[in-house]
Amino acid sequence: MLKKTLLAATALLALVGSASAADLKEFRVGILGGENEADRLRNYACLADHLKETFGFEKVSLFPAADYDGVIQGLLGGTLDFAELGASGYAATYIKDPNAVTPILTTQQTDGSTGYYSIGLALKSSGIKTIMDAKGKKLGYADPDSTSGYLVPLTQIPKTTNMPNDKFFGSTQFNGGHENNLLAAYDGKVDVAVDDSSGLGDFKDGFTSGTFRKEVDKGSVDPNKLVEVWRSPLIPNGPLVVSNKIGQEWQGKLADFFTKLPQTDAKCFSAIEGGDFKGYVPVKQEFYNAVIDIRKAAIGG
Repeated sequence: MLKKTLLAATALLALVGSASAADLKEFRVGILGGENEADRLRNYACLADHLKETFGFEKVSLFPAADYDGVIQGLLGGTLDFAELGASGYAATYIKDPNAVTPILTTQQTDGSTGYYSIGLALKSSGIKTIMDAKGKKLGYADPDSTSGYLVPLTQIPKTTNMPNDKFFGSTQFNGGHENNLLAAYDGKVDVAVDDSSGLGDFKDGFTSGTFRKEVDKGSVDPNKLVEVWRSPLIPNGPLVVSNKIGQEWQGKLADFFTKLPQTDAKCFSAIEGGDFKGYVPVKQEFYNAVIDIRKAAIGG
C-alpha cells in the first residue's frame, strides 16, 4: 500500500512538473553586462520575437545586467530562465550551486573550433609591441567574472612575464566590461586592455568576432591605431545555460531552437553573438572543468 502511495505521489509530481513547463507564460533572458545597454537590447530584440513566436510565451523579458554578476545572481536566485555566460561566469555559478543551471550549447567558430582567446590591445602610438614592453604600465581588466577579461590574463600573463600582474604592471583596474575596457585603452586611460576575440580572420576587421570586432563594426575604434601585444591559450567558448527551475523539458526545446537559429535567422544569430560564427554545438558541464578548477584556485567562487 505504501509503495502504491509513493508511486502515485511520484506520478502526480511528474504531472505537475510537466504542466508547469507547458504553462510557462514569461521567459526571462539575462544579458551579460559591460557593453552598451541600448545596443544589447537592440541586438536581442529579434531573439525575443523568435522565442515568443516559437513557444507562445505571453512575454519574453530581457534583463541587461549592469555587470556579469547580475546575471549570475539572477540564475542562482531563479529570477532568470536563460542566459549565455562566459566560461568563468559559468564556473562561478557552478561553484556556488552545481544544480542551478544546465549548459546546453556553445558557439562554434568559423574554423570549427569551440574556443576563443583573450587578447591584449594597446595603442600603436604607445610603442608597446609585446606584453613585456608594458612593464610598469597600466593594465585594464573588463569584469571580475569575465574569463578573457580577467581570469585568463590574471593567470596566464605571468607565464610570460614571470611575475604576478600586480607586480609586473604599475597598476591594474577594472573598467566595467569589455566595451569600456577596450575604449579605455583606445582613449589612453590604460596602456593595455585585455578582451575577448576569436583571433581568426583579419586584424583590420577586428577579427571575426568578439568585443574588438563589435567596436570596429560600430566605428567606435580604428583598428589601424591599435596593436595586439598578447594572446592567451585557447579558452572554451562560454555556454548557453537553462535554469533547472523551469524543468528538464526546456533544455531540449531550447537546444533545438538555438541550434536552428543560424539557419532560421542568420542576421539575428550574428547580432546576439557579435560577429561571425558557424553555429551552435552541444556542450556539457565537463567541458568547463578546467576553468572551474582555475577559478577555484585563482579567485575562489
